[in-house]
Amino acid sequence: MNKDDKSGARHSSPQSDAPSFRLGFEDDDFLRRDELRPVRLQLELLKPDLILEENKIRSTIVVFGSARVPKPEDAEASFREAEKQAAEAPDDEARGRAMRRAERTRERCRYYEEARAFGRIVSEQSQSNTRLDYVIATGGGPGIMEAANRGAMDADALSVGFNIALPHEQQPNEYITPELCFQFHYFALRKMHFLMRAKALVIFPGGFGTLDELFETLTLIQTGKITAMPVLLFGEEYWRRIVNFEAMVEEGVIEEADLNIITYVESAQEAWGLIDAFYEQRDAPPPLMQNSPI
Repeated sequence: MNKDDKSGARHSSPQSDAPSFRLGFEDDDFLRRDELRPVRLQLELLKPDLILEENKIRSTIVVFGSARVPKPEDAEASFREAEKQAAEAPDDEARGRAMRRAERTRERCRYYEEARAFGRIVSEQSQSNTRLDYVIATGGGPGIMEAANRGAMDADALSVGFNIALPHEQQPNEYITPELCFQFHYFALRKMHFLMRAKALVIFPGGFGTLDELFETLTLIQTGKITAMPVLLFGEEYWRRIVNFEAMVEEGVIEEADLNIITYVESAQEAWGLIDAFYEQRDAPPPLMQNSPI
């Protein structure tokens, strides 16, 4: 802000103390009015975009997945505790259910390890002092998101976190590059930023939020709103159990060719190999905002 834009010290008076006297961009109550929603939307579009451009982030690889996938050591500790509780009261159905949930969580923690490995592999292969392509970008929270950002940090590389403000507070994970850690109020603008620089999407098992992000991407690719890119679903068994894409073809609501948008993968190395092969015959990534859906 230009220093001339801000008023100097003034004597207090009923007039100067009135809310109407505040400069518009310094008046939080004014900026939060319903009528100012278009301005807030514009700010959420511009702020991250300008910062990413200033940091020369040319392209990203986006990692989606559940916030509820714990570190392996945490999953193991939780299972052992649940197992102990169940053993102490073998007739307690609630403890039995808790143990089975803990066991499933322990099985899912392999995805944390793979997401971390993927973040490291991509960052080691793609970032240099002069080229910031394929920068890992996540939703900035715990679980799979944390693991991918952590993998980038393992490689001493930059990574992005697109956090969302929620009624229950979500802290950004500690592995995001601080100057590339953003917070959004609007899901729509957050999802737009996920895709604006994306060269691939790697989607790990997750819940409603992960499904929302997956299906928005599939729709935009199917309708030609964004450039086709690798969309890799991590864990074929999980995804086939959760979403029956073939049934959608049988019902005639999508074309069989639409199934080619997605590819199932099981390991970090496999995922990177498919992305690398996809772009092997292509030149450097196009200019910024190549995938803006607006």
